[in-house]
Amino acid sequence: MKTILITGTSSGIGKSTVFEFAQKGWRVAATQRNPENEKDFENLPNVKLYTLDVTKLYSIAKTFNEVKKEFGTIDVVVNNAGYGVDGAFEAMSDEVIHQQFDTNVFGLMRVTREAIQLMRQQDGGRIIQISSMGGRITFPLYSIYHSTKFAVEGFTESLHYELASFNIQLKLVEPGPIVTDFYGRSRQFIKPDYTDAYDGFIKKFNDAAEKVMKDAEGPEVVARTIYRAALDQSGKMRYTVGKPGPMLLKIRKLLSDKLYFMMVRKSYGL
Repeated sequence: MKTILITGTSSGIGKSTVFEFAQKGWRVAATQRNPENEKDFENLPNVKLYTLDVTKLYSIAKTFNEVKKEFGTIDVVVNNAGYGVDGAFEAMSDEVIHQQFDTNVFGLMRVTREAIQLMRQQDGGRIIQISSMGGRITFPLYSIYHSTKFAVEGFTESLHYELASFNIQLKLVEPGPIVTDFYGRSRQFIKPDYTDAYDGFIKKFNDAAEKVMKDAEGPEVVARTIYRAALDQSGKMRYTVGKPGPMLLKIRKLLSDKLYFMMVRKSYGL
């Protein structure tokens, strides 16, 4: 029986991924910052909850040691913990920017480093980074979030070269719009409180984004893609999921910067 460790399992993609792997017969180490509040996993076989905060190195090391002691090995690690900041960059403080990077980039790197040390000693494993279509294409008002996901893409692509000889494989799962707390409870929206100069732009963006989310798929489609990436032996690195993500990534490859930017502006009425 294989073991998977998943970060950020309190909701959305992370929670759905716990269900997906548990139902497929895996042992699941489901990690959260506050696992004492979790009730949905109580009846799932072979699922154990652990405390893990990706912004705290000691928390990561402690949890990996506990999981290794409990299950012996960790075959797959899914770096899912993260959240999104959007809004006008002018109004974003250094603290907001640092927190976004500390979770989405540095936290992912901390977990990845811990996973490498374990997997190198056990002669292999697989690390799946939950990126975004926003790691390869951009939209208005997500400058900081996009920059974290572009960083994850570059980090992962470069890192895979040095890990190949240890039989450690890296995967990038790139969701498009997905119905999760990312767009609700977890959303951190920033706008200036000293000017209304951005108000018209923000309204047009929010109106267009609301229409997109009406057609968005649920997190289960991403969980199924993560499961496929965990088993895939083809050497494939990137897995796009969630309409219209795959289509938009193909269009971006075909269009010049000028044409792509025109398309985005038009779609948002800008």
